[in-house]
Amino acid sequence: MAAPRCGKHRAVSTEDASAKALAEAFLSQIESRETLVGIVGLGYVGLPLALTFLERGFRVLGFDVDPKKIEALEAGESYIKHLGTERIAAAAKDDRFGVTTDFARLAEPDAVLIAVPTPLTKQREPEMKYVVQTSEVLSKYLRKGQLAVLESTTYPSTTDELMRGILEEGSGLKCGVDFFLAYSPEREDPGNAKFDTATIPKVVGGVGPEATEIASKLYEAAIDMVVPVSSSRVAEATKLTENIFRAVNIALVNELKVIYDRMGIDVWEVLDAAATKPFGFMKFTPGPGLGGHCIPLDPFYLTWKAREYKTTTRFIELAGEVNISMPNYVIEKLKDALNDRERALKNAKVLIMGIAYKKDIDDPRESPSFELIELLLHHGAKVAFHDPHIPTIPKMRSWPKLPELTSVELTPENVKSYDVVLLSTDHSAVDYEALLEHAQLVVDTRGVYRQPHPKVVKA
Repeated sequence: MAAPRCGKHRAVSTEDASAKALAEAFLSQIESRETLVGIVGLGYVGLPLALTFLERGFRVLGFDVDPKKIEALEAGESYIKHLGTERIAAAAKDDRFGVTTDFARLAEPDAVLIAVPTPLTKQREPEMKYVVQTSEVLSKYLRKGQLAVLESTTYPSTTDELMRGILEEGSGLKCGVDFFLAYSPEREDPGNAKFDTATIPKVVGGVGPEATEIASKLYEAAIDMVVPVSSSRVAEATKLTENIFRAVNIALVNELKVIYDRMGIDVWEVLDAAATKPFGFMKFTPGPGLGGHCIPLDPFYLTWKAREYKTTTRFIELAGEVNISMPNYVIEKLKDALNDRERALKNAKVLIMGIAYKKDIDDPRESPSFELIELLLHHGAKVAFHDPHIPTIPKMRSWPKLPELTSVELTPENVKSYDVVLLSTDHSAVDYEALLEHAQLVVDTRGVYRQPHPKVVKA
């Protein structure tokens, strides 16, 4: 007589059993802190992540193509100012911390966390070569039981289609059976005194439930709060949504700035007043354009991907148009201010205050200051800059032809020698009262000077 059937049961396949065994082994390693965490890309995202895992008891092996970064870390020197020298020096003395340019060592880590650049092309399409190249190299050394996590901002399907395809083809291993793959978007905010890598909640989405589980458990061991989601695509979309939200709202206040200026209304006073409402309003501030590694770029990843689904992203594209137009708006305001003082922009001496993309950090990525410099030079102006955190203009992918400039001192005599000071980044270290006292003219894009002044033009 046949045994009674008590519901449907799916036979456990050999692949399922293998994946489960590998996942259990990985989870066991996390609990005992035996996991070796590999970090590919030791920049503004990868280096803080590496330090956080190290400080939470893990062994860490960092990878970077730049030998200067490796030399600096081995010497205990920090090339990212807000991280401080103490943390780097402590890491350099720790036997559990290693750094290398030898990507053949990718076989060593149990988890490989990838934080490489994802810029845009000149046509504002995703430039995926760094993700592709890293995936191709990793596929040569990928072994059973490894976890790979992409942290770079990208479009939905990058992890489960692009990366998965490269890793499987190059290694001969099967995702979800032999190795695990997940996406966890970086949420770094350089210079934020309230939140750091360990305290910013971490979204994690895997290619399959096992990948989500082990990636979540790994991050939980180093980060205070982890937010698992149902897939890598949801995690990818989460990152884009966060930054599209900011880009759209910044575009709104930038547009309001232009409108209110024509009405003779100070937009910063309006925003300060609106911010007193305890509900239903979130304050964003205008500026000379968008900067940083996320907000100027991320919205266009979704715009590009949406075309595949025959969908337009009108809201995002409109916000992009407004934000991209801001540097030109600032230059026009500066030009008009000089004309009012019977001075042409051509051959005018312009001092730009601030090269970093936001205040009190040394991060210049996608800073609108570079666009302002390029526009000023195009109009024949003579340009100099001051930034207390960035001594020289670095080589920038988006602005390869910028001159080699060094930050000038803010002596009274020096400030007086410029026809106009263009306030692009409002670093706290600057004495703005003294600057205004000695400047001939100040074009303020950040709302530093709230009271009307004959020397100040707001842009």
